[in-house]
Amino acid sequence: MAYEDILYETGNGRATITINRPERLNAFRAKTILELGEALEAAADDEAVGVVVLTGAGERAFCVGGDVADPTRTAAEKRHLHTMSHRVANAIRNNGKPVIAKVRGYCIGGGNELNVMCDLTLSGESGRFGQAGPKIGSAPLWWGCQLMPSVVGEKKAREILFLVRQYDAYEAERMGLVNKVVPDDQLDALVDEWCDEILRKSPQGLRLAKIAMNTATDALYSSVQHGLELVALNHVYGPEPKEGIASFQQKRPADWRKFRDGQGPDPASPPLSAKGAKKPAAKPAAKKASGAKKTVAAKPAAAKKPVAKKTVAKKPAAKPATRRTSR
Repeated sequence: MAYEDILYETGNGRATITINRPERLNAFRAKTILELGEALEAAADDEAVGVVVLTGAGERAFCVGGDVADPTRTAAEKRHLHTMSHRVANAIRNNGKPVIAKVRGYCIGGGNELNVMCDLTLSGESGRFGQAGPKIGSAPLWWGCQLMPSVVGEKKAREILFLVRQYDAYEAERMGLVNKVVPDDQLDALVDEWCDEILRKSPQGLRLAKIAMNTATDALYSSVQHGLELVALNHVYGPEPKEGIASFQQKRPADWRKFRDGQGPDPASPPLSAKGAKKPAAKPAAKKASGAKKTVAAKPAAAKKPVAKKTVAKKPAAKPATRRTSR
């Protein structure tokens, strides 16, 4: 099948799905989501495929989430997009085959939600991870909020979702968001290696393991369903997404003070986190005087222990022998 927004390739037991919108940092629109769902389902149904690789075209981004230049505008459009989004998530989680996210560059917003849904993540050093929801008046309810605590832990998940920071590839690896990081020019070889290892395992064994590991988080499906409906209503009727998206399109900081009774920091002022704490100055290394001879402190002479003279006890003088007298 011919696709417009993605590339789909199969061979040697692997299906590779590439979001092919590099000019938009691989941001997805409704058509992209539709094609991703179809390709993922095709890979699931193909018995010759044992592992799926999901990636983004170019070097700059894996995926940066929804394309704000081509947004859905009505509640009906939103709901249709969310129906297709469920199809993509189900095609990843219910695939029965390991799905690997191969990341170079930005992996932000809905792109990071795709990453969290995948079974494994391999990243080049250029990988940069994070969410965007609260920055634009929304929340990552397409499995982002639901799965993040089980991936990185409760406290770290709340940091990611509340502070909306970005993390480099090695930070993401340390928190469990990424399995392994290598230099970008070694990423293809690493993906080949992991795919090769997976393909040397039992297909049914892998399927059963994936089903079992998904059991607990499958119970979160209703939270995703309800969450996406709330997102649709919020985006269409809520004032905060309008401010967030407008600020992004106009390349200015969003002003959330209007929703907090005028309270909060001036969006034009830099955040405190940007200022950073000054590091203590390093102590300068002592310079050697030119031409000075290196002197070594002489060790104090060890005190000589008095040597005790060896004394030999004198044997007592032998008594003189008594002479016998003849009678």
